[in-house]
Amino acid sequence: MTAIILARHGETDWNAGEIFRGRVDVPLNDNGLRQAGLLGKYLSGEKIDIIYSSPLQRAVKTAQAVAARRRLTVSVVENLNDVDCGDWQGLLVREVKEKFPELYQDYLDTPEQVRFPGGETLEEVRSRVMPFVEDAVMRCGEGTIVLVSHRVVHKVLICALLGLGNSSFWNFRLDTGGITRFEFNGDRVVIISHNDNSYLRPVRSLPPADF
Repeated sequence: MTAIILARHGETDWNAGEIFRGRVDVPLNDNGLRQAGLLGKYLSGEKIDIIYSSPLQRAVKTAQAVAARRRLTVSVVENLNDVDCGDWQGLLVREVKEKFPELYQDYLDTPEQVRFPGGETLEEVRSRVMPFVEDAVMRCGEGTIVLVSHRVVHKVLICALLGLGNSSFWNFRLDTGGITRFEFNGDRVVIISHNDNSYLRPVRSLPPADF
């Protein structure tokens, strides 16, 4: 059996401010650094064999907090990079609504049909993430893999692992620091838990947000 732990990175100021991040290398804020530390502590009692991370520092710092407690090296993988939001990167949600009203509504209604202007589609994210994960599971064999990445990447991956299309993108939430667990038993993929952020209670001053 191979276990996979999907960990979304900790909070950044752009998460808190509802600004589209994409490939912009926004660092963790103070709350995000505390979240990363709590994640490392939360997973410290588990046997983890390998940790993969998106190349963006908000994910790398989160992954390093997990790796530091077990002397593992974080493997940075381009396949786990955040979605390319194109022209939406750096814009507030309200600015996107004003500048791209029809496309933003399409993103909410039919996300599987939308291309971020100048950026990626959800299907393109899926096509670079799934082959990597399948290969990582094969190479790991019996063991546990941690993947630290981003909301869009993990949502797309969760849909793929559950056999759902990208049209199900909005059917579940994934907060900053949220953990989702899967087990691979032969050809069967089983979801064990989703969006676990119980370990964040010591730093939770506001309800967590799926942005």
